[in-house]
Amino acid sequence: MSTTSPQPSRYALDPELADAFSAPRPAVARGDWAKLRELGTAGQAYMATLDPASTGVTRTRHSTPAADGAALELRWYRPREATPGPAVLYVHGGGMILGSLDAYDRLLGWYAEQSRVPFLSVGYRPAPESTGTALAEDVYTGLRWLNQHAPELDVDPHRIAVMADSGGGAPAAGATLLARERKLPIARQILIYPMLDDRTVNPDPALDAVAPWKYDNNATAWGAVLGDRAGTDRVSPVEAPARLTDATALPAAYLETGDLDIFRTEVIRYAATLAAAGVPVELHVHPGAPHGFDRLAPDAAVTRRAHRDRLRVIATL
Repeated sequence: MSTTSPQPSRYALDPELADAFSAPRPAVARGDWAKLRELGTAGQAYMATLDPASTGVTRTRHSTPAADGAALELRWYRPREATPGPAVLYVHGGGMILGSLDAYDRLLGWYAEQSRVPFLSVGYRPAPESTGTALAEDVYTGLRWLNQHAPELDVDPHRIAVMADSGGGAPAAGATLLARERKLPIARQILIYPMLDDRTVNPDPALDAVAPWKYDNNATAWGAVLGDRAGTDRVSPVEAPARLTDATALPAAYLETGDLDIFRTEVIRYAATLAAAGVPVELHVHPGAPHGFDRLAPDAAVTRRAHRDRLRVIATL
């Protein structure tokens, strides 16, 4: 009997990212969302120290009631030389089970300063305290607040984009679906390595070995959001946007992922779903880049390239 030797992986880590991704990461048992939140919160705090600083941005805190009456924090980042009209609603990452406005404060200040476009960050409530469509509803509440306050903020409500990274991708894209249903305009969705599919839980050995966000982590996070519905046919696209079948009339999209990210395939498929419905799509798949490459290696060439593309797209608003 002959045996076939396993083929070596054809994926190679970008050499400029090697130092950022060389440290071993502690394994977290599938289902242990509390430990994953603890480690992830520490990781985001560290990444925040690497984010570029800004000086010409004012920060204003606001609050608005969510659908259930709870207060949601909003932070408005206005650059000193703001361009009248456009604005971006930002949904932070964290696997939908962690993350904070503080962890993204420097990054959003930098985006606002560099683009000359104001940003609004929305403090949506994570799972498992908030579940199902409630995360997208919180994001939609922030979007509606921005739309309603557009005149006093010098914003054109037809020039508002929704932007997110990582775990913010699902509630951001879900809120975009709610906005389509409720006739609230969105100019563009900008999704940076977004988490979109609750079915991405079966390890691909070629990716799992290098991916900082593991398949076990993904199963844990989606389980916290969806409970025993995760992976079944009882999940709506507002909860997991990869379930989307009708992308008609959605806003133009910019999507980005690394080819060493476990979200790579779901992002590509989501872009194809949008494109098949006639939605203009710009898709980038960065060779040798794992999840979170830009925040852990801010000076790498791939990060500089990604930042240029994101700022270019924001400038089109």
